[in-house]
Amino acid sequence: MRTTLPQRPSPTPGGLRRAGAAVIGVAALVLAGLGGAGSAQAHTAAPRVAPHVSWTRACATPAKAGFAACDAKRVTGGVTEYMAEKAYAKGVTPEAATASTPSGFGPTDLRSAYGLTSAASSNGSGETIAIVDAYNDPNAAADLATYRSYYGLSACTVANGCFKQVSQTGSTTSLPSSDSGWAEEISLDLDMASAICPKCNITLIEAKSSSMANLGTAVNEAVTLGAKYVSNSYGGSESSSDSSYDTSYFKHTGGAITVSAGDEGYGAEYPAASQYVTSVGGTALTKATSTSRGWTESVWKTSSTEGTGSGCSSYDTKPSWQTDTGCSKRTISDVSAVADPATGVAVYDSYGITAGWYTFGGTSASSPIIAGVYALGGTPSSGSYPAKFPYTAAGTSALNDVTSGNNGSCSTSYLCTATTGYDGPTGWGTPEGVTAFTG
Repeated sequence: MRTTLPQRPSPTPGGLRRAGAAVIGVAALVLAGLGGAGSAQAHTAAPRVAPHVSWTRACATPAKAGFAACDAKRVTGGVTEYMAEKAYAKGVTPEAATASTPSGFGPTDLRSAYGLTSAASSNGSGETIAIVDAYNDPNAAADLATYRSYYGLSACTVANGCFKQVSQTGSTTSLPSSDSGWAEEISLDLDMASAICPKCNITLIEAKSSSMANLGTAVNEAVTLGAKYVSNSYGGSESSSDSSYDTSYFKHTGGAITVSAGDEGYGAEYPAASQYVTSVGGTALTKATSTSRGWTESVWKTSSTEGTGSGCSSYDTKPSWQTDTGCSKRTISDVSAVADPATGVAVYDSYGITAGWYTFGGTSASSPIIAGVYALGGTPSSGSYPAKFPYTAAGTSALNDVTSGNNGSCSTSYLCTATTGYDGPTGWGTPEGVTAFTG
């Protein structure tokens, strides 16, 4: 298992820079107002260098078939897009990555990027987003409170009825054993749900292990408890059991079930391959005031094996609303959102690591973001599969079409390479408001 990813390529051809050198490089450009263009689109007169980060995966690779790993990636060093943006705007040297202050995008950034500012201020009351993860995070409520307080969001606590933390059987007292890696995933998921839909209630359902059977049981419990939006930021290898898992755990009408597409680059994972879920790919998100949107996105890819997942399922039936012709079975993804750790999101976490602020990426970030967008859009119609909703809005201004980048090599180009319209890595694109997620 790779635990620390290589530094991203330097904007200078033919070389790599360590994180410390990246900090110096940004500082030099800020002070001099000079420098070559990086991968991020410039948004001031002089271009910034591209982000440089290293990161580690929060959860171990599954030991055997039938188990899943979370898709959270925690940044361990370097200069994130958020840090570079703030340094360039303020004319200061970015600080090295620490746990003392946020170094990733916060709620205001994410809502701006996805056209959700108005909806987040008025929608979501009475809606419940369920977060399904494995194992227990004993600090979940406290860490969530810290995140929401820092960003000025209303309190979401057990005491006021906004937050619930239960086991896969619904127990509030008999929770699973604790796990520091999955606790990082839990913090990421809770914070992203809060960032996108601050008025929503949140229920955390903790499976007793990372087996698909236990995680699936937790999904069922989320629906039983009344959640109409269920985020799943994990995945594992496909298997011939997937069709059985589909009908046992993921076939729920009238509610949106979102699943991370995976972080291993091109290739299908389950449950993102389920015909009943919204599979969510990942992008690199950067500010760009030269565009009317103010942001730009491309496919998240670090290497051929490190980036957003996508692909053609080997087992799962193609849903009726999916009509691409290069894959006879289920194609991953449907939509996408930010996932590149270098352009990652701010998260507060304290269990098993130094308490403080961290930057996270992975499609573990994009799944709860999309679940939050569904929640802002309101309760899905009875009998519907909300995975279909973005297909109805395909090609409209309700989605930001991502047209650059790839996540590896494949024989059918659109399955791994962004293009105008539908493609595997980013689906029909990223949210621009809630219209594409309402129905």
